[in-house]
Amino acid sequence: MTLIVDACPLLLLGAGHMGGALIAGWRRADVVSPRQILIRDPHPGQAALAAGQVGARLDPSDGDLASARTVILALKPQIWRPIAADISARIAADAVVISIMAGVTAADIAQVFPGRPVVRAMPNTAAAVGKGATGVWSADPEARARAHALFAPLGAVADLAEEGLIHAVTAASGSAPAYVYALVEALQRAGASAGLAPEAARTLSRAALIGAAALLEASGEEAGELRRQVTSPKGTTEAALDVLIGEGALDDLVTRTVLAAQARSRQLGGEA
Repeated sequence: MTLIVDACPLLLLGAGHMGGALIAGWRRADVVSPRQILIRDPHPGQAALAAGQVGARLDPSDGDLASARTVILALKPQIWRPIAADISARIAADAVVISIMAGVTAADIAQVFPGRPVVRAMPNTAAAVGKGATGVWSADPEARARAHALFAPLGAVADLAEEGLIHAVTAASGSAPAYVYALVEALQRAGASAGLAPEAARTLSRAALIGAAALLEASGEEAGELRRQVTSPKGTTEAALDVLIGEGALDDLVTRTVLAAQARSRQLGGEA
C-alpha cells in the first residue's frame, strides 16, 4: 500500500539526474504515488517520462500548480531564479519549498517565494535505489519534518545545526558518488596496467567496490576495522596501503577534493 506523504500533489521543478533519482526512489519505496507528482522540466529525463506513463503530470496547468503543497527545486543554481519566479505566484501560499540546489541560500529562495517555509536539503543520486544520503536544514520544524518524510525512505538523513553546513554536505556526500565512480575507473585502468584484460579489470573492480560497500553496511563495523581485517602484516594489501595512505597521501587528496567542492558551493551562493 502506498504511503502517501500527504494527500496533495508535489511539484518537482527540474527532472534531470537528481530530480529523476528522487522520482525513482519514491516509486521504488512506494511512498509517493506518481499521480501526486507534478513535473516541470522542458527536457525531462527517463525517470520523469516513465513516471508520466503511470500518472505523473508533466508540464501541469496553473490549476494543478495551485494544488501543490510541496515544491522541490531541483534546478541548476545558475538558472533557478527566473524559473522559480515564474511559478511563485501560482502556487499555494502555504506550500513548503524544499531546495536541493547547491549554493542557493534560504534567504534568496524566500525572496522568490515570500511567506513560504523553506528547507535546504542535499541528497545524492543513490536515492534512486534507497541508499542515498541527505543533509537537511530548515528554521521551520514542520517544514523540516516534511522533508524528512520525503527523504528518509530514500536512505540516511542527517539534520544540520545551521544552514552553512549544507556546503560541507554538498562536498562530502552530495558529490561523493562521483568520487567513488572515479575510484572505480582508476582501479579499472590500474588493473589493465597490471596485465588484466580491460573487461576483466572492469568486472573485478566494480565487484570489489560494490562488495566492500555491502560488507561495510551489513557488518556495522567501522571502516578502519574492516581495512585492518584485510591488511595482513607484510602482505600485499599492506604494500598497497603504504602507497595509498602513507604519509597522509589519501587523506590529503580527499580533503583537498572536498574543500574544492565546498568552495564551489559557496561561490554558487555568492559567498566569498
